[in-house]
Amino acid sequence: MSEIKLYSARACPFAHRTRLVLGEKRLKFELIEIDLANKPAWYRDVSLYGKVPAIEHAGQRIVESAVINEYLDEVFPTPALLPKEPAQRALARIWIDFANTRFAPAFTKVLWAGSAGDRDAGKAELGAALELVEREALAKLSSGGPYFFGAEPTLVDFTFYPWFERLRALEQHTGFEVPRALERVHRFWNAVAQRESVKAIENSTEFYVERYRSYKPAAAAAAPAVNGGRAATAR
Repeated sequence: MSEIKLYSARACPFAHRTRLVLGEKRLKFELIEIDLANKPAWYRDVSLYGKVPAIEHAGQRIVESAVINEYLDEVFPTPALLPKEPAQRALARIWIDFANTRFAPAFTKVLWAGSAGDRDAGKAELGAALELVEREALAKLSSGGPYFFGAEPTLVDFTFYPWFERLRALEQHTGFEVPRALERVHRFWNAVAQRESVKAIENSTEFYVERYRSYKPAAAAAAPAVNGGRAATAR
């Protein structure tokens, strides 16, 4: 099949998702880094929204990390990264939506809070999101395995994980800490972190801390232009 081109940005958690899926499937691709603060004019012809990630493959340009990742799973079906049963696939998509509409925005709210009150509210939202993952996803769907759907990872795991790689930096920057009582969340976090696809592209905590130190509350107002959705980073 024709070569994959991936338009990405190293610090972007949404682009991180797609790099993890490409790595897990051991797919070769051409990596094109986009400076989100100074996007080239030609990039508007690649991405409808000017966001990352975007891919080019087989004459098609596709955007939005969740859409890209399902496309990759359909076109390159080994290893399969969605459950076989329709009901389980539906549940996987529900949790991917939860990551997009609840988990990632709560993380961003903590990071970009303009006041102590806003940050406390963000911490409460992020903590509640993690508790829901523990109680309603990992405790009910994992069948004792470390991942959302058991012994093997799915797109859901790679959808959430980029923010987990950034959690220690968020802790240093804001004081937010994942409660130790969320045992299944920690087990998931540790299991995904040990995968070859994750280690191959991981960034250090300091890499993220340095970038978070440069963030200012006013950046939150500009976030949708970079992220394209619910105060999250890029899709």
